[in-house]
Amino acid sequence: MAAVNNATPLIALDAVVIDTETTGLDPRKAFVIEIGAVRLAGGRVDEAATFRNLVRPRESIPAKTTAIHGIDNLRVADAPVFAEIWPEFSAFMGSGVVVGHTLGFDLSVLQRECERSDIKWVRPRALDTQLLARVAEPNLAGYSLEQLVNWLGVEMIERHSALGDAVTTARVFQALIPKLRERGIRTLAEAMQSCRSLSDVLEGQHRAGWVEVAEAPGREQPVARSLDRFDSYPYRHRIRDVMSAPAKIIAADQTLAAALARMIAEKSSSLFVCPPALQGQPLPAAEAGIITERDILRALAIEDRDALRLPVDQFISRPLAVIPEEAFVYRAIGRMQRLKIRHLGVIDHSGMVAGALSARDLLRLRASEAISLGDEIDQAVTVAQLGKAWAKLPQVAASLLTEGVPSSDIAAVISRELGALTRQAAVLAEQRMRDDGRGAPPCAYSLAVLGSAGRGESLLAMDQDNALIFERGEPDGPEDKWFAELAVHIADYLHEVGVPYCHGGVMAKNPQWRGSVDTWRARVAHWITRSNPADLLAVDIFFDLRGVHGANALAEWLWRDGFEAAKGQAGFAKLLAEAAGETETGLNFFGGIRTAAGRIDLKRAGLFGIVTMARVLAIRHHILERSTPRRLAGIMALNIGGERDLDALAEAQMIFLNLILDQQIDDIEHGRPPTNKVAVKRLSATERELLQRALNAVRHLGELTRDLLFKH
Repeated sequence: MAAVNNATPLIALDAVVIDTETTGLDPRKAFVIEIGAVRLAGGRVDEAATFRNLVRPRESIPAKTTAIHGIDNLRVADAPVFAEIWPEFSAFMGSGVVVGHTLGFDLSVLQRECERSDIKWVRPRALDTQLLARVAEPNLAGYSLEQLVNWLGVEMIERHSALGDAVTTARVFQALIPKLRERGIRTLAEAMQSCRSLSDVLEGQHRAGWVEVAEAPGREQPVARSLDRFDSYPYRHRIRDVMSAPAKIIAADQTLAAALARMIAEKSSSLFVCPPALQGQPLPAAEAGIITERDILRALAIEDRDALRLPVDQFISRPLAVIPEEAFVYRAIGRMQRLKIRHLGVIDHSGMVAGALSARDLLRLRASEAISLGDEIDQAVTVAQLGKAWAKLPQVAASLLTEGVPSSDIAAVISRELGALTRQAAVLAEQRMRDDGRGAPPCAYSLAVLGSAGRGESLLAMDQDNALIFERGEPDGPEDKWFAELAVHIADYLHEVGVPYCHGGVMAKNPQWRGSVDTWRARVAHWITRSNPADLLAVDIFFDLRGVHGANALAEWLWRDGFEAAKGQAGFAKLLAEAAGETETGLNFFGGIRTAAGRIDLKRAGLFGIVTMARVLAIRHHILERSTPRRLAGIMALNIGGERDLDALAEAQMIFLNLILDQQIDDIEHGRPPTNKVAVKRLSATERELLQRALNAVRHLGELTRDLLFKH
């Protein structure tokens, strides 16, 4: 069993669940007489992958213990001794996570057996179901395996046999996962950390001589440090930076000779192929094929020179594998590796072929294992697989931060993968609808992300912000009911993976964030004519909307139409600013950093105000951009004043992002839920100085916003 990422959600955990039967209950004196184990693969019990062996102890088995587990001296007379069985069992456990019930006892007995046999002992990362049950429900009458089985409704098998108890414990662990999630405990590190709060129980186990299983999760080695050839370029640049454009297109009825002549003349290794009727027009990716130099060589090898007279259509590849021009380069590398191809079509936001990307274009880039993250999300076919892929994100972020990649670029990577996660959750939800007999979508639709994910500014403390736009249908009509059910599945899957439900209810499963194009247009028009700021809470994030799944042209059109409807509506923009409220000051009377419990919430004290101001002014002045830096740049380009203040705000946003991201990575790796609150004691003198400068920059945000709202 390989090592497991601290951020792995429990629903996707790979682990080995163990149990031992022993000669007694004192771990300092007891000997192992049976070992049993079963694998957890992706959070599921794999009862086909088990280990079970009797062990011949160095002393006679007392009759009172035989009465419990039924193992007597005769049964173990021909069994191997511990030193003989350990290599096989150790290989079965591997270097991953070990789970057990009252696991500290089992580990202490195994450790003592290793010491007696002069075998090196390495304490594994461990989770104890008894401790986890105490965290999940502190008020149970007791926490024996029998009591947990009854509480959770789990079937008990072969009680007091090592394998039977291991399988039962594995089932208990599975049943505990949703209860732990209700308490905000989703990941391996969070589970480990939560058990450390049970100080009285742990003290009792220590006195009994048990191994400490509630170990603090340590900070893991970032991916970048463990790879000799890590290069952050693929995470900092988008496809549009490296693609070949415009797209080189040939009609399907042209000859192979004509295609070869084009490739030679244009020094291209591929051509896109279109139906003759579309020649000279924008080419939808769904209608396109591709022919490469390798295809031509293959055709010549099979048909000889006669192939040159045949139409291109006979040798092309379909469907065309594509990548959006806004995607990051690492996405293209991962897709090429998975599909084992050397060429991708590049599409624009409307799904038209805009250019090409080849392996030659990417030759100077050095890939890493982390690049597989995006494609693992795209290929996940279960929620557990989705969660396992998603767990890589904090390590990727840590690697990029270590490499000196700007926090704004890291936030863009996180946002893109959050969009991909949301998209794949929708794919799984659609399959669930079909499996449940609900059929395919009743019409075209787009699932969109909003807020920081839409702006490309997500960090690692996130919740769900999504919306759904469908082609036709009335509120509470058949289409709306189908999409409502779909949206519930999407929200549940994201919540299980580790993106919690939105506290403010900004999710497509809620009627106000779902509707047909006509419903959305009426809704936006209604927002713009409202006069009460309280009615506009959370409305502003609509203007960050970005489609991530389905007919995303619907989302793009609606976003632009919303900006058009708000154009010139200074009163609406003013109400949005008032609804957001004033930014909390992060400095005290003497200019020092104001903290609570040693931390400062840099979202409330800084980021939120900058983002809100940039969005409100973008709406007011019709700046069709999503990201905060681009919005600020667009405002400066209007020459309406405040350039120095706007520059300072752009710098302040980068400072806030960097400090929050570093804190979140540290929190995640130590089993603390990530937040936007930064521990000031962790900051160097330089970082504190930068933070004070950034907090000073946002002190007069309200005045600056009001000043720029009514300038032209």
